[in-house]
Amino acid sequence: MPYAYALRARHAVRETVSGLPRAFWWLWTSTLVNRLGAFVATFMALYLTLDRGYSASYAGLVAALHGLGGVVSSLGGGVMTDRLGRRPTLLIAQASTAVSVALLGFVRDPVAIAGVAFLVGAASNASRPAVQAMMADIVRPEDRIRAFSLNYWALNLGFAISSMAAGFIAESSYLAGFLIEAAMTMVCAIVVFLKLPESKPAETANTAARDDSVGLGTVLRDGRFMSVVGLSFLVALIFQQGSVGLPVAMGDAGFTPAEYGMAIAVNGVLIVVLQIPVTRFIEHRDPRRLLVISSLLAGYGFGLTAFAGSVGVIALTVCVWTLAEIVNAPTQTGLVVRLSPLHGRGRYQGMYTMSWSVAGLVAPLLSGFVIDRFGAEWLWGLCAVVGTVAGLGYGVLMRRLDERPQEEKGAAVAGPGSGARSQPEVGAG
Repeated sequence: MPYAYALRARHAVRETVSGLPRAFWWLWTSTLVNRLGAFVATFMALYLTLDRGYSASYAGLVAALHGLGGVVSSLGGGVMTDRLGRRPTLLIAQASTAVSVALLGFVRDPVAIAGVAFLVGAASNASRPAVQAMMADIVRPEDRIRAFSLNYWALNLGFAISSMAAGFIAESSYLAGFLIEAAMTMVCAIVVFLKLPESKPAETANTAARDDSVGLGTVLRDGRFMSVVGLSFLVALIFQQGSVGLPVAMGDAGFTPAEYGMAIAVNGVLIVVLQIPVTRFIEHRDPRRLLVISSLLAGYGFGLTAFAGSVGVIALTVCVWTLAEIVNAPTQTGLVVRLSPLHGRGRYQGMYTMSWSVAGLVAPLLSGFVIDRFGAEWLWGLCAVVGTVAGLGYGVLMRRLDERPQEEKGAAVAGPGSGARSQPEVGAG
């Protein structure tokens, strides 16, 4: 019996990872290495308050500037992805991140620290539209949900390991953490330089003209896509409460930081364990239903926290909204690709990425205001309301969504000889 289960598991893993191009796995490796070295975000607040002796308010300001840099670079990275290409954008973003992170470990002046933190946030976030656009370029439409899930799994696996390692590194030397992250980010740039070909669809005079016509104004005027961005922002506001609202509420209720750590650890463990099998289950299912269900699970998963009086029950609520996160992340990213024109993927992905960056700025302010003014129970009730609104929004928005992927429509309009293609030659240098 154990042997039969082992064979079944091996077959499931083989089906999950098979059929994806070699370039995807190099991109996946770069993502994993990058997250394995993501130490600074984990210990930045401790570094500023304990090691450098700054106030909590100053640490919060630095965190906000780091997030603001990400907001700005979401759109900038998207434009670079379309104009310069996926590969050059990744190289510039990763090399800039490595240099700025290393510099952050050496600066001592508070103004300089804040300025470099902004640069770190901008540089690190600029690569996201390029990664997502390249993944859409090199993976077949029918395999994208699986590819995005595997990439999301690598993100969380790397972050789980780096979060544990960050504590040990910080006890030894904060500077070592900055330098190790810089070195590992530079390794990612080297992997991109040596192993990843440019995936941007080939241009002719016609496609170049169409590419120039897809500006940020085009994205903003795309009502259906901007509706997706708005709904993504609502869902992101909910998920952000796991790191901003939940620890504050648990602290006010008398729970210790260690108890919060045990509860939130369930999130990372479940994503690592369940992301691949859940993806196999949802891969070919109706994305409208998946987005509606995941929005409701997210909202009411956090909503149930209002009734949780122990760490065990809180951990159960974490299980509910983590399942929503596992379903929502690849499905939503696939929808963004589906609505993006072939020669404007970078800008569209940049706008989508910005919705999460803005949510990262708004969520701490919102949760702090609601908890201080009305109490944590109102925050969890608000999460349930927002989740319901997002679920209804997805249901209405996707009711008449054309089943054909957007890039197939673009190829049909371009006609033969246009140079438009949805799958590049991934083996080309």
